[in-house]
Amino acid sequence: MIVYVESNFVLELAYLQEERESCSELLRLSESRAIRLAIPAFSIGEPYEAWVRRSKQKKSLHEQLINAIRELSRSKPYQGSSVEFRELTNVLITSGEDEKRRLDDTLKKILQIVEIIPIESSIIRDAIKFQESLDLSPQDSIVYASIRDHLTRESDEPCCFITRNSKDFANPDIESELTAYNCKLLTKFADGLRYIRSRL
Repeated sequence: MIVYVESNFVLELAYLQEERESCSELLRLSESRAIRLAIPAFSIGEPYEAWVRRSKQKKSLHEQLINAIRELSRSKPYQGSSVEFRELTNVLITSGEDEKRRLDDTLKKILQIVEIIPIESSIIRDAIKFQESLDLSPQDSIVYASIRDHLTRESDEPCCFITRNSKDFANPDIESELTAYNCKLLTKFADGLRYIRSRL
């Protein structure tokens, strides 16, 4: 069975989010060759963009808090608390460094196990069409075009596409097209894992 995932699979693992255990189990199943995990190349780079955005937000918040603490410490009732406040703001900086390290480690592991779907010119052309015909964002259209292209090159092997992005991908037209390729759309990794186990 081929199991398609995208950037939220990487983020679940890297940021230790609520469905990380199901994602870890999918990696184990792929490592043991019980399934084939495939991910668009675009979804390997996208988590870094998300990390940069989060880091900028944290840095901005850190600077705002430092300025607010500086003002508060000028007031006698809060002078003794300024050290505690500063320790709290330092968590913002160290958490960003920890997230980057976990993201790097997660991607290194994923790259050893999963199949990467390369971005070809035909995928970009299809992605541009899907932005209009399926009302997908540019990023989601590249992910979908990559998966669809891979499906057309595979045999009739059963497949599923697991994504947390139900808002954009849980679209009747997308589901119908995926079904035509013997591919089921699932919007929770736990549900995807149950479905996969039922088919193994």
